[in-house]
Order: sequence, then structure tokens, then C-alpha cells
Amino acid sequence: QVQLVESGGGLVQAGGSLRLSCAASGRTISSYIMAWFRQAPGKEREFVAAVIWSGGSTLYADSVKGRFTISRDNVKNTVYLEMNSLKSEDTAVYYCAAGGRGWGRRAPEGYDYWGQGTQVTVSS
Repeated sequence: QVQLVESGGGLVQAGGSLRLSCAASGRTISSYIMAWFRQAPGKEREFVAAVIWSGGSTLYADSVKGRFTISRDNVKNTVYLEMNSLKSEDTAVYYCAAGGRGWGRRAPEGYDYWGQGTQVTVSS
């Protein structure tokens, strides 16, 4: 079992930046693909970004490409999401996820462990 705890969310003005963290416990994350998803009110949970085991490859949703950066520190057992040039449409609860079923999965069903989420609100 892997326990995931997100932090770093908050209220920020449009154009601002936030850095989310996801601290894992129970198992090392080095054997998992790690990802961030988000869910806005009334919408389905959507893929944001993923990073492969070694951190050598990353994947992004088109809506965040060039603005968000996912990274991982397997020693600290932590995953990060650096979010820049934030827009009002980035407002959502952001979830960290861990999965081991293969690279490139963007559907929530491809991930086995989830955090409780952290709220990000971008004011325009």
C-alpha cells in the first residue's frame, strides 16, 4: 500500500504560480509511475501530468503543456507539480496518483493509489 498526501494548494491570482507536493509513505515510489490529476466542480477528473519511474520521461495534458512541470525525488519519496502562468480554468482539486500498469496512461483507472486532494483556486 502507498499513502499519498498532497500539499501546497491555495488561492492565487491569475498569472501567478504554485508548487504542489505529494509525499508518499508505506512504499517507495521508485517503482511507480506518478501522476497529477485534477477535478473541477461538475466535471470529471482529468489527467494533468505524469512522470516515469526514473523521472526521465514526462507527459502533459495539452492544456498545461509549457506552464506546468512535474518532477519527482525518489529519495524523498515525493512528487512535485510546479504550476506557472495560472489561469482561472486551472481552478480544481488536484490529486496525486501512483500506478504501475505501464507508461502513457491518462485515465484515472490506470492508477492504483490516490491522495485526498488539495484545492487550487485561481482568481481572475
